[in-house]
Amino acid sequence: MSSKLIHPPSMATSQIPISRTTKMLLSFTNLKTMSFRDNPFRLRSMFIGKVTEQSSASSPNQQQQQQDDDITVTQIKQDLYEALKGINRGIFGVKSEKKTEIEELVNLLECRNPTPEPTRELDKIGGCWKLIYSTITVLGSKRTKLGLRSFVSLGDLLQQIDIAQGKTVHVLKFDVRGLNLHDGEFRIVASFKITSKSSVEITYESSTIVPEQLMNIFRKNMNLLLGIFNPEGLFEISYLDEDLQVGRDGKGNVFVLERTEKS
Repeated sequence: MSSKLIHPPSMATSQIPISRTTKMLLSFTNLKTMSFRDNPFRLRSMFIGKVTEQSSASSPNQQQQQQDDDITVTQIKQDLYEALKGINRGIFGVKSEKKTEIEELVNLLECRNPTPEPTRELDKIGGCWKLIYSTITVLGSKRTKLGLRSFVSLGDLLQQIDIAQGKTVHVLKFDVRGLNLHDGEFRIVASFKITSKSSVEITYESSTIVPEQLMNIFRKNMNLLLGIFNPEGLFEISYLDEDLQVGRDGKGNVFVLERTEKS
């Protein structure tokens, strides 16, 4: 019986499967022998691409925040004036979508307040301001009792601030159809004192209605009129520049006023 010697297969003829991982390792090994002078950015560009791809991904909230940061005060004010068109200062209510739009613009302005300590720069507060928006509303039976549905029209709402005297005078203009009254007004005098770097405390002092015919119309509803328009209480100035002011009272109502030459 003859025996045969079995020799192990030579490495040259063996078929060893090479996995994908092994191929990648071999590729990186070969790269070590390459001259970066020939292709200096071959590896670098691959990794930079990954980093760029990861850093470009951001959440919707981050993207919205970036957009909000990029918008300027001038643009916000333009958008706000546009949103306030046709709503009669919000006195008789606005749709919820419109109210949300206005509040978002007001919030954007407040985040960019150029006068964070307005009570320390009183010269910017003094003068006459005209209300262009308020969340205080006159609806339902209140509007009917005050005659604001039919023969009484509400005109400008003005605020005269006298810094030297520590006084504010709020003037509501009225137009009464049928009585040929085009300049009637309800005037509220109040004093104020500084309570913080951005807020004041307003105290009611007196009120008058002229002319007498207008007083006769509102006499029985004076408490209602004062309950709506009396500015008494804490008032915080949350935005102030040369021609626009935003404030909030102690009840959370928002007021937007623009500077005017009227007095």
